[in-house]
Amino acid sequence: MGNTTGGLVCAHHHLYSALARGMPAPPEAPCDFLSVLRQVWWRLDAALDLDIIYWSAALGAAEAVLAGTTTIIDHHESPSCIEGSLDAIAAGCALVGVRVIPSYGVTDRWSNDGRLVDVSPRDAMSEGARRGLDECERYINSGRPAMVGIHASFTCSDETIAAAADLAERTGVGVHVHVAEGPDDNSAPGRLGRLARDNWLLVHCVGLRDRLPGTIVHNPRSNMNNSVGYARPARFPNNVVLGTDGIGADMAEEFRLAYVAGRSDDIGFSPETAWAWLTNGWVLAPQSRDDLVVWNYDHMDSPWHLAFSTGTRPLEVSIDGKPVVKEARPVSFDLEEIRCKAAEQADRLHERLAA
Repeated sequence: MGNTTGGLVCAHHHLYSALARGMPAPPEAPCDFLSVLRQVWWRLDAALDLDIIYWSAALGAAEAVLAGTTTIIDHHESPSCIEGSLDAIAAGCALVGVRVIPSYGVTDRWSNDGRLVDVSPRDAMSEGARRGLDECERYINSGRPAMVGIHASFTCSDETIAAAADLAERTGVGVHVHVAEGPDDNSAPGRLGRLARDNWLLVHCVGLRDRLPGTIVHNPRSNMNNSVGYARPARFPNNVVLGTDGIGADMAEEFRLAYVAGRSDDIGFSPETAWAWLTNGWVLAPQSRDDLVVWNYDHMDSPWHLAFSTGTRPLEVSIDGKPVVKEARPVSFDLEEIRCKAAEQADRLHERLAA
């Protein structure tokens, strides 16, 4: 038993959501998952600009590393601010020292004049989706780790999905895509099946009935929060990893919640299964395994201990051999500056949402 691990990996994040906390109430109270998207997240996406994106990424990265997470796989959307958005995310994470593997989640749900629209599979690709693919391609061609993002198939035309899959094939990266998170996306297996590859990240998969190639990203806290049901990821033979869907990046806590969610569904569910999901993150980001996290708890490598031990926190974090946290305090970045700047941008964001 020991108090050290490698750096943990958040396999699905929305870093822009770091500034969503305390946002104004939506115009109408959501009554189902689709209305949560329309009333909350899609409105927030449209209000983002580069300053907001940068400081939300910095704050999210700071919170991640203070929880022992050294790599974030991020899924981003900002339809009013596409060009340069992935650079802003990368710069915010670099300020802290956390690795990021970003993607821009393309979608056809916004018309060219900025209105939300329903999407048919037969529709032509929107200008916003083309720009999103261009942003992915530009960032990938810079040589930095990245993926091609798709929001979810029910918000995309077949043309857009095919173009995203083609870009991923041409550039040698995977696709990061929400799959069957809610009932509106139950057609995802049929639309993605012939395109999906083993290097894809399949996020949520709550309503998935037929197996798709790729790694399943389980987000238990988010699924509970959105009342979409338990995904039961162990029912598929795919590798499974853990994400947060934008609710922080405390992966030890997400492991504990993954265990509790599994146990509530099946009394035989073992913390060793949830532990495997946590450590499978190192398959996606092998460098993180070589990072060093020293914890305040002596059984961090024991699933049966950790599942029932709350309050675990890193005392030291080193990324690529560089100290980032010592004595539970950041040493490579100014946390108070990040919090202050992020609060300023949160005020700007919330003003836009209240307008």
